[in-house]
Amino acid sequence: MGKEEVIVKETVEDVTKELASLVEKEANEAIQSRGKFIIGLSGGSLVNFLAAGLPTISTDWSLWHVLFCDERVVPFNSDDSTFGVYRRQLKSNGGALPLTESQFLCVDPALDADTAAADYAAKVSALLGPGRAPRCDLLLLGMGPDGHTCSLFPGHALLSVTDRAVAAITDSPKPPPARVTLTLPAVNAARAAVFAMAGAGKADMVRRVLRDREPLPAALVQPTDGRLVWILDQAAAAKL
Repeated sequence: MGKEEVIVKETVEDVTKELASLVEKEANEAIQSRGKFIIGLSGGSLVNFLAAGLPTISTDWSLWHVLFCDERVVPFNSDDSTFGVYRRQLKSNGGALPLTESQFLCVDPALDADTAAADYAAKVSALLGPGRAPRCDLLLLGMGPDGHTCSLFPGHALLSVTDRAVAAITDSPKPPPARVTLTLPAVNAARAAVFAMAGAGKADMVRRVLRDREPLPAALVQPTDGRLVWILDQAAAAKL
């Protein structure tokens, strides 16, 4: 098992700065060592952290490759599309995220979930190499109020998948039901995995995962040969 670190910052703005600093360090180390940086993004509140933090960092953006830890199988113009949310950030405020659309590895929303998962798996393999556990440089993860991460939900059969890096889900307990997600082997193969969150609304679940060690999906994120970092504000960490 890799190294776990919990960083508690005073404010939401401090969480944003810490996350940006970590991303900058991981990106530049990957570019120097391997000539490219492969990062996996999630939706939710993470979008706001990245929209505020990424433009402040110094890196060679042209060497970034961006994939999604999970995605809803919906049109890009849907409010539920994670890529759609990031694409709007690309075009807002003069380009809040200094990346081009061609740098994103996207799930094809025109396909059904199973076919979209197979297509996305092929794209991931082309970028990272074949296998059930392709290695991203950095995964930025979210955690839902039920402890889910990616589209891996408590008690769901996908938690037991070990033979592939990408899987479809058509019965998500959180709508929309059709999604494509990285599996735990792919998540835990990352060189670094990061949860960044803020607010008192996260405190109970943070406690259950980090202090009580309940076997929730977010607690199953344990990179086998990499870093696991939690970046929390004081409100989110209040019950640790």
